[in-house]
Amino acid sequence: MKKLMKLSLLLVVVALTFSSCNCFKKMAKNSDDVSLTCAPEVLVLNNGVVAADITAQFPVKYFNPKAIVKVTPVMVFEGGEVAGTPKFFQGSKVNENYTVVDKKTGGVFTMHVEFPYDERMQISELQLRVEAKCPGSDEFTLVNANTGKVVKAKELEANPAIVRECGLVVAEGVNTLQQDLAYADAMAALPSDYKRVTTSVDKTEILYAINKANVTKKALKDADLEAFQANVDENLKNDRATQHVAVKGYASPDGPVKFNDTLSKERSESGDKVLAKLLKNSGLDIDVAAYGEDWDGFKELVEKSNIKDKNLILQVLSLYNSPAERESEIKNMSSVFNELKEEVLPELRRSQIVNSTDIQGKTDAEIMAAFRNGQELTVEEYLYAAETLANGTEEQVAILTAASKKYNDARVYNNLGIAQAKAGDKAAALKSFEKAAKMDSSSEITKNLILGNLANGNTAEAKKYAKAADAQAKAAIAAAEGDYKAAAQNLDGYNEAVAQVMSNNLSAAKQAISKDNSADADYLRAVIAVKEGDLKTAEAQLKSAVSKNPKLAQKAANDINLKALNK
Repeated sequence: MKKLMKLSLLLVVVALTFSSCNCFKKMAKNSDDVSLTCAPEVLVLNNGVVAADITAQFPVKYFNPKAIVKVTPVMVFEGGEVAGTPKFFQGSKVNENYTVVDKKTGGVFTMHVEFPYDERMQISELQLRVEAKCPGSDEFTLVNANTGKVVKAKELEANPAIVRECGLVVAEGVNTLQQDLAYADAMAALPSDYKRVTTSVDKTEILYAINKANVTKKALKDADLEAFQANVDENLKNDRATQHVAVKGYASPDGPVKFNDTLSKERSESGDKVLAKLLKNSGLDIDVAAYGEDWDGFKELVEKSNIKDKNLILQVLSLYNSPAERESEIKNMSSVFNELKEEVLPELRRSQIVNSTDIQGKTDAEIMAAFRNGQELTVEEYLYAAETLANGTEEQVAILTAASKKYNDARVYNNLGIAQAKAGDKAAALKSFEKAAKMDSSSEITKNLILGNLANGNTAEAKKYAKAADAQAKAAIAAAEGDYKAAAQNLDGYNEAVAQVMSNNLSAAKQAISKDNSADADYLRAVIAVKEGDLKTAEAQLKSAVSKNPKLAQKAANDINLKALNK
């Protein structure tokens, strides 16, 4: 008796299961009559999201007035899956608030699907999973969307993985070419001010009375020659220093030109005697020269003065080239000339004593040895080493990281960010740009903030700086948002080529990288060749790319753009 009761109960359950989907039986049988399209046919990563529009066309006399169909988009990949928002369709006699598909007219319906990108989605399937519910049933029943067969509860319980087999595949793989945009290529470095030879100038002046060339005790005292000598002696201790000592004699531009030429020569000679005595033990040669009337010095002092009519004087200098004419015109301005006699002319009656010292910097080998041995370098030497001497990106990062620990310099952090971006450390690069921005608001750093945020997928943050961005940075934003036609207009090289490929302008893409022999350019040429149907060229370009960068072999194996080569 107990066995009969169990058998009877089982028959009831089976009857209910089949009757509950009875309204879907004919629809399932004729499921091939439903037309499905997916746009785009190959899914595309855009700004961190994979999206598509799936259109279903139900024919006339297809949809059962009493049926409810639940369609769930699912991205399926190795190790997991992500379900999107389901879309519900109902017959005209169902008392629910879903999308109605009238049996008499059928209809065309589009569902937008969108998924946050997961790296595993590169090799994936976009499936539609179909469940049906008929009157008298409280639950949806899974239907194999490929065969129209209703999946029994015990089948599902015994093999949960059957769910994937029941999904209708509408797209395979994700085109992730947007991730290949080389934002680091567009980043702007800030230059060092490194000079192999730096020149320092120390100078003093011996002043003379009008029309005189003899050196007075007061003039010697005012010249502070002891300090000048101390500078020379200090430089003599530096074997990298080369000193050039000179005496230059001048006369003020008043009086006869010939007389002033002679006077300036006499002043240079008297200055030379003083300097020769001062530096007798230095072993340095002294250059002696006379320059006559010092009109350049005159102009400089007038410009710096508070003389009321100084603009009139400067105008005279610009109108007349002859020293005699200049002097005559200036003397005609009697009130002005009196100020010149007091404030300007006495300063021009001089012999100028100059020490121009060239300091030879470290050689390239010395700079790199100092870095590698942890010795101190100047900020300019660090910047120069990273820019010119580093052996690859990793050493650039190391050099600039060391510099950042010793110098709080915006250029260091900016250039460190670029090196980190090229090394693939996008998060560290953005932090470096943010540190640089706190110290400097230059256009280069603003641009790098934009590109650094784009590289990290922070498009909204990048757009905050767009107002101050240059055309290239704005183009990068456009590319990140999927507007590749606009982006291609202001990108260049490899980045332009990526944008052109995404716009399907393959000839322009090839032109953009025509002179680029990098591994990435060869890889992109392989993608272009596949799109053109030239698999022989694609194979050759991919082989070249992998020979230059073996890591690209794994990338190619997962790339939907090269699927034709992986068959």
